Amino acid sequence: MCGELCWTFETNFNFTALLDILVVAAIFFGISVLLRGTQAEALVRGLLIVLVVVGLAATALPLVAFRWLLGNILPAAALAVPVIFQPELRRALERLGRAGLWVGSRPTDAPLRMQIVDHICTASARLSERRQGALVVLERQTGLQEFIDTGVIIEGEVSPQLLLTIFWPKTELHDGAAIIRAGKIASAACVLPLSSGRNLADRKLGTRHRAALGISEVSDAVCIVVSEETGQISVTNGGRMIRRLDASRLKTILTAFYGESQKPPQLPWTPALQRVRSVASRATLPVIAAITALIRRLF
Repeated sequence: MCGELCWTFETNFNFTALLDILVVAAIFFGISVLLRGTQAEALVRGLLIVLVVVGLAATALPLVAFRWLLGNILPAAALAVPVIFQPELRRALERLGRAGLWVGSRPTDAPLRMQIVDHICTASARLSERRQGALVVLERQTGLQEFIDTGVIIEGEVSPQLLLTIFWPKTELHDGAAIIRAGKIASAACVLPLSSGRNLADRKLGTRHRAALGISEVSDAVCIVVSEETGQISVTNGGRMIRRLDASRLKTILTAFYGESQKPPQLPWTPALQRVRSVASRATLPVIAAITALIRRLF
């Protein structure tokens, strides 16, 4: 196979073949960037090592039965890979969608977001004093409509009084999450996905904390949780939890995560493309001359 590939490039190497190689390389690079920092990164690395070893063994050794086995396994493997990497692929596609288009909640202005932060901090401080459990989710770029639909639609203005009423232990809406979208409490008593527990520093944390971590693992939402047992205030974002907060520290963290101006996220490779564009703008003529010389050598 390698010999046939080398012979093909030696006899038919032209500008189209060069473009073909660059496109394939760009696809693999994009996949590696999307999977970087996820749990799939180590799995993909191990899978590539296995494929390289198996491919070399099948090419170097005259193993007819082994090649037959590989030829029959590969179609099944092509179906199994999306199933194995389903969470990572979904997260990568959501990340790509957020970067390419503005989806999710409508952007709200900075004063309104700061007002929401103040109301949440006031309500969280009172709930902490009373040791009443609470779970508040701030929607950002990732849409949370599937979780909003599990609760009771409210569409009310955010205020400390409304949040305290929702999480009063004797109300029907206290056992669940309140999701804030576009400056309003969209829904209450919402059901959130529970974290698998890998990121829990304290295994004794209850369902609210696991739900707060779970929603931060599948989206870019910011979640505020008040413990019913201890009254401690915690914040989750990006699969991580910050615990033992007071009203002042809570406001600082929410201002950093939610209160500042919301900008559409960039693609992971956008900074690299911007640097290339800057270099090309400063040296356009030499680059064009070099490309022209390369094409002349190829043809």
